Amino acid sequence: MSNIKFTGILPAFVTPFCEDNKTVNEEAAKKLLDLHLEQGANGFYIVGGTGEGLVMGREERERMCEICVNHVAKRKPIIDHIASMNMNEAIELAKHAERVGADAIAAVPPSFFYYSEDDIFNYYKKLADSVSIPMIIYYHPAAQKDMSAKLIARIFEIDNVTGVKWSSNNFFELMKLKDMTHGEMNIINGPDELLVTGLAAGADAGIGSTYNVMLPEFIKIYDYFKSGQMDKALAAQMKVNRVIDALLKFEVIPSVKHALKMMGHDCGTATFPMKQYVGSEADALEAALKEAGWPFN
Repeated sequence: MSNIKFTGILPAFVTPFCEDNKTVNEEAAKKLLDLHLEQGANGFYIVGGTGEGLVMGREERERMCEICVNHVAKRKPIIDHIASMNMNEAIELAKHAERVGADAIAAVPPSFFYYSEDDIFNYYKKLADSVSIPMIIYYHPAAQKDMSAKLIARIFEIDNVTGVKWSSNNFFELMKLKDMTHGEMNIINGPDELLVTGLAAGADAGIGSTYNVMLPEFIKIYDYFKSGQMDKALAAQMKVNRVIDALLKFEVIPSVKHALKMMGHDCGTATFPMKQYVGSEADALEAALKEAGWPFN
């Protein structure tokens, strides 16, 4: 059976919050899911970094998973990020994801304390052994321990570990990983601004934060690349990168949520203490997005 279970473009879905900044806004989540489905999303990556899962309470993480799984209703696959500082909680979140019908789970490696490569391997084995659905490694060196292609290839040998979300700009290591696993590992590009680069290096799909506000453009990049229209793929990448550059200057998660509000999708604000854009700061963000050419016609 092929491990390449996820292809195409999957938004790293934001978690909409109510005014209390902690309770999931179910109606807002459904409305945004519908928009992405209409636009052609190939799946959803939920409660990850963009979805603020690691700073959410367990009950709300489980509720968000249930909302997404039930509303999407198998029309497209859903990957539920289940990592937690508490290993037992991560396992319970993994089991919950499988029980309610998620298509896969994902997890960043353990953080804060020192963990050896053996520790990280055993961490993923324990998580993978707790469920029968596919498990995706979330490799994000900017936020977590750096992991080599060699270590990730070793983790790939664990039953039902099928892929990796590669949120690194080290595409030499990505290419090595693809080679080490004989093209069998499902590698999913993470850096939005480098989607075309990741695809050229061997990625099978893309997951990204800014897909929430520019999904049709990222689908164009993917489709142009797959059809061999590299000039068009590169031009489309440069188009979204102007907007990404603006978003990066204003902190990605808060600015993406503000941009969604501008689109008519009020998903609340990012969890405290992340930025909340109001007044002149909101005006500055909106002006920067407009100067970058967003929203697109």
